[in-house]
Amino acid sequence: MKLTPFEIQQQQFKTRFRGFDVREVDTFLEQMADAFESLQSENESLREDINRLEHESQGYKQREETFKRAMLNSQKVLEQMKQNAQKSAELVIADAEVQAEKILSRANNRLFQIHGDIAELRRQRMQIEVQIRSIIESHTKLLEISEDEAKTMDDEDDKLELLKKS
Repeated sequence: MKLTPFEIQQQQFKTRFRGFDVREVDTFLEQMADAFESLQSENESLREDINRLEHESQGYKQREETFKRAMLNSQKVLEQMKQNAQKSAELVIADAEVQAEKILSRANNRLFQIHGDIAELRRQRMQIEVQIRSIIESHTKLLEISEDEAKTMDDEDDKLELLKKS
């Protein structure tokens, strides 16, 4: 049962023999009506405050949700940036490894070529040494032949001289 201050003020009581003092009851009822009216207006004010606070709370909750979404989006963007940086770093490393492999391959090819050149130079040196030995041997034989001929000629000259003297 909902009472208004007006209903409290208008409330009438039956009077009986030896009943309550009507003025006191009326004064009390007026005080009660005033107190009730004050409580109702305070209650209404509090309801308005509650509504306002609920509205503000909704706004704060919406802002909080917006901030949460923004934070999640920021985290996703940061994660994507990390992943992109990681992929980029992996590509740079892979490219560097490919370049290193190419450099090593070229160096190995060059080393192989140098070893081949060294082997060819050794073969040529041995061939030249053999040719030089051959030339020296042939010149030595020529010198020996020349010496033998010279000795033979000297012997013949000696014989001729002996024959001339005899």
